Amino acid sequence: QVQLVESGGGLVQAGGSLRLSCAASGSIFNINTMTWYRQAPGKQRELVAAVTSAGSINYADSVKGRFTISRDNAKNTVYLQMNSLKPEDTAVYYCNLQQRTVWGITHNYWGQGTQVTVSS
Repeated sequence: QVQLVESGGGLVQAGGSLRLSCAASGSIFNINTMTWYRQAPGKQRELVAAVTSAGSINYADSVKGRFTISRDNAKNTVYLQMNSLKPEDTAVYYCNLQQRTVWGITHNYWGQGTQVTVSS
């Protein structure tokens, strides 16, 4: 099993910054992908940014140039630096860890979510 604990959410004015952290513990494989998702009220959960254990990164178009994802493999922690925040970034942000067993079974683990609210 894997446990994910997120932190760093809060209330910020438009144009401000926040940094989210997600610490993973438990049975973590060397090869995995850590992803930030978000879900706004009344909307579907969407991918924000992802980083593999090898360092490959991708972002949603809506956050490119404003958000930066990074990870510390030694600490099994992923970060999301969010700059130039907009009211439309308001959502609950969730951390996800995906890894595959040697038998080819993919497991997804989720954090409890952290609220980010951007006021206009």
